[in-house]
Amino acid sequence: MEEIGVVQKTEGVLATVLVERKSICDKCTEGKCMLTEGGAIIEAFNQAKAEVGDRVKVVFRPYSYLKGSVIIYGIPALALIIGAVVGKEILSGVFRGFDPDLLAAALGFGAFGLAFVIVRLITSRMERRIEYKPIVEEVISSEGDTSESIT
Repeated sequence: MEEIGVVQKTEGVLATVLVERKSICDKCTEGKCMLTEGGAIIEAFNQAKAEVGDRVKVVFRPYSYLKGSVIIYGIPALALIIGAVVGKEILSGVFRGFDPDLLAAALGFGAFGLAFVIVRLITSRMERRIEYKPIVEEVISSEGDTSESIT
């Protein structure tokens, strides 16, 4: 996924880029952007050495997008299924006086909720790592440059 934006500030190897907000931004699950009225603010690795005011191309790495989707959706779904199976098959034998379907639902939803807490901890750690950040790949035009063409 690629976006075009304007560098708002640079700090070390990172650049804060304002990109145009699209309708898909409201449904985004990556959490790499801060949505504002003027667009979406992205913190990206400044590979192109862009300066404040430069128009740049920001690229999201496909594997980090895929890995994030698997973590955000896959872990809770798997926890729900495993919790339900364990609740029905194992806990129903231990707690014979309870309805097996009720135990399955309780353990399934409990594991589902716990998985969201775990996912939040995992994603907060991932957000700090450079390899999971978008990349400023190319400077399209500098602040003083008036051309709008992509080179």
